[in-house]
Amino acid sequence: MSRTSVRSDVSIAVSVWRALFLREASARLAGARAAWIWILIEPAAHIIFLMVVFGVIRHQVRQDANIEMFVFVGVWGFFLVRNIAQRGMEAINANQALFAYRQVQPVDTVLVRATVEAFLYVIVGAVLLAALALLGIDVRPADPLLVLWAAFLLWAFGLGLGLMFSVIETLLPGLGKVIRIVFTPLYFLSAVMYSVSSLPRSMREVVLVNPITHGLEAMRSGWFAAYHGEAHISLGYLAFCALATVFLGLAMHMRYATRLTAQ
Repeated sequence: MSRTSVRSDVSIAVSVWRALFLREASARLAGARAAWIWILIEPAAHIIFLMVVFGVIRHQVRQDANIEMFVFVGVWGFFLVRNIAQRGMEAINANQALFAYRQVQPVDTVLVRATVEAFLYVIVGAVLLAALALLGIDVRPADPLLVLWAAFLLWAFGLGLGLMFSVIETLLPGLGKVIRIVFTPLYFLSAVMYSVSSLPRSMREVVLVNPITHGLEAMRSGWFAAYHGEAHISLGYLAFCALATVFLGLAMHMRYATRLTAQ
């Protein structure tokens, strides 16, 4: 008697994710000439520029955090969210041909892209930290678990945005350009280059509406033992926003599943 092996749904999903991960990683790193260099240079350029602005031009040095790591945390954390959201937004259109295989669903492409981007940014962060350490800068976090938890929540929030934006970009392509533009002012409203506690109270309340701000300030609190951030920073708020966006994004994928694969 011949045995017929039936693969479980979990086994099929894992195989699909593994194949998509290898495909996305290859495309991300080899899609254009020196693409991997740009992945490293973009955040490095922002960090160097802000170090010059704060350390030389304005002579602003915080007493509770070294300026190099202060800038690093802000830039790395924001770029993590932005890149996951924007790359996730493009995932469905970039993988339309794969939906001919019923095992591959639109949501899979977004989840895998978010994972690939997180993997790449962990490498980018490690390389930049190594470079700073070679310059004699103390890169050791005071509370690594808090830093990792805040980074994970930022990743989850970026994933939620990517899930929602991917549906919007596929069904209403014109809105994708607007979403990309919105990330520019969001850069200045996410505490990338300043501490929330240094802002006037009226401006502080506006900035604290942004969940990314809570993640970046929490990472700084975990990195610097003496860092005095805003008292109203809440990882619970960031976790709620991350969970809400992921839930809403998955609901949108379920609601418009047929239309997403028929584009």
